Amino acid sequence: MRAVVISQYGVPPVVTDVPRPEPADGAVVLKVEATGLCRSDWHGWMGHDPDIVLPHVPGHELAGTIAAVGAGVSGWQVGDRVTTPFICACGSCEQCSEGNQQVCPRQEQPGFTYWGSFAEYVAVPYASVNLVRLPDDLSFDTAAGLGCRFATSFRAIRQVGRVAAGERVVIFGCGGVGLSAVMIAAALGARVIAVDTNPAALKLAREYGAADTLQASPDTVQEIRDLTGGGAHVTMDALGSNDIVQQSLLALRPRGRHLQVGLLPSGVQLDVGRLIGQELEWLGSHGMPAHAYPEMLHLVAQGNLNPSVLITRTIPLDETPAALAALSHGTPAGLTIIHPPA
Repeated sequence: MRAVVISQYGVPPVVTDVPRPEPADGAVVLKVEATGLCRSDWHGWMGHDPDIVLPHVPGHELAGTIAAVGAGVSGWQVGDRVTTPFICACGSCEQCSEGNQQVCPRQEQPGFTYWGSFAEYVAVPYASVNLVRLPDDLSFDTAAGLGCRFATSFRAIRQVGRVAAGERVVIFGCGGVGLSAVMIAAALGARVIAVDTNPAALKLAREYGAADTLQASPDTVQEIRDLTGGGAHVTMDALGSNDIVQQSLLALRPRGRHLQVGLLPSGVQLDVGRLIGQELEWLGSHGMPAHAYPEMLHLVAQGNLNPSVLITRTIPLDETPAALAALSHGTPAGLTIIHPPA
């Protein structure tokens, strides 16, 4: 099969022929119909993820059809249209038993712990726990966009951040995660402020429900405090930046909640005194388990959420190496979806 292969960190990968995966016991192999290009893929390419062993095929946001079924898998057959969370949980540990598959200690992640979806085919382990059946009217492109950024934002905003109607919510960074969060928070009735350096991203944020947008500047915190009457109820770092973390915490009102979704490979400095004195909450959020997808899919089916509009670019597999390398210069607005060869 054709796949994007990383041989050296930070060196553009190549598209080449590699062996097609075979389904292990309890696993399936999918024919990849669509896969998303995410900043997490860039972190992996740069060598920020210790789970990656070179040579490596990235890609963790995916949708496709089942091409092969391993022994012990029931309820699924060749041809089924499916997606999967980027965290493939084991299904049998203590965390999985409690419904917290997103923090399974034995989790596998396509594109990180094993070869991923920047390819014609990809394996999905622990299939009975991790496959999500797609509605017939949901496109593969839209479904691929759900698997990491949209699902991560949905759980972060709705379940971890507990965003409620009428609250002031500030989203820092309007790439795929951030724009998804804008749409979801607005759909829940929050008043959303979007912050970014990119005017095109801010334009999309307004289209997706942001009541206010701010071009990032040294005055951002004061502008937020003015717009929110003293500070936001919830802030979210959707990019991953020490500077954004500091601004996010300063922009909160007392007893406010900060959501950290963007990765921070270089670490972060926290004003713990402010966390204590203002009784702020620092909340990490990491993906969403397959069993939680039905609520999100129902809202999509009802038209309350429209993740398809977040897709701003589709590219063939051959253009993926250049698109991955371009993330070194910034995150483009919206979602980029990759189409492997038919």
